[in-house]
Amino acid sequence: MNPERFTEALRQHGIDLNETQLEQFNRYFETLIEWNEKINLTSLKSREDVYLKHFYDSITAAFHHDFSHTAHICDVGAGAGFPSIPLKICFPHLRVTIVDSLKKRINFLNQLAVQLDLENVAFYHDRAETFGKSEKFRETFDIVTARAVARMSVLSELCLPLTKKDGVFIAMKGAQAEAELKGAETAIEILGGKMNAFHTFTLPMEESERSIIIIDKKRKTPKKYPRKPGLPNKDPIE
Repeated sequence: MNPERFTEALRQHGIDLNETQLEQFNRYFETLIEWNEKINLTSLKSREDVYLKHFYDSITAAFHHDFSHTAHICDVGAGAGFPSIPLKICFPHLRVTIVDSLKKRINFLNQLAVQLDLENVAFYHDRAETFGKSEKFRETFDIVTARAVARMSVLSELCLPLTKKDGVFIAMKGAQAEAELKGAETAIEILGGKMNAFHTFTLPMEESERSIIIIDKKRKTPKKYPRKPGLPNKDPIE
């Protein structure tokens, strides 16, 4: 997907990019490729692949949830900034917080924010389990997102404690999402969530399957969650 097709595909979904935003995506690609020579951020190298499988794929969350009035989004395990930085470019009013366990990726994101002239972004080098216990951040975010981080039962324990009551948790998944969701039903209930919507679609051009799961936060998460780092993955709530 070249930048022209990217722009047109977003326009078809009601997202019109101006010249500043188009230049931000261009600089994002260039900075990503430059840093990728030093640290492993992505296996994708071509502009067409990055625009389709990272930029466009990230923004598909906005096709199924209204980000136009959202104030604060937390992205768990964002890696090179997906999906929250492409969403931030499209919706500049967003306040974005990213938590990632690898310091090198946080260094990249700090430099990226400078290159793209982004405001109201914050990056934290931490484990999601620890971050979710912090009184400063726990249950404070309007939206918590995660893209291809862990299976749904694990992801729910990492993300729902950060989601404020009446906020939403949006999980961006691949082809196995339906089976994952079934295995996560107990975790979602225990952690205060309720299934809202399940969307399945294919990426244009390459036709790979994607799913977006939207969970409403209905009740406060019990204080015992998230558990100690590593435990959600080792012993998931299922």
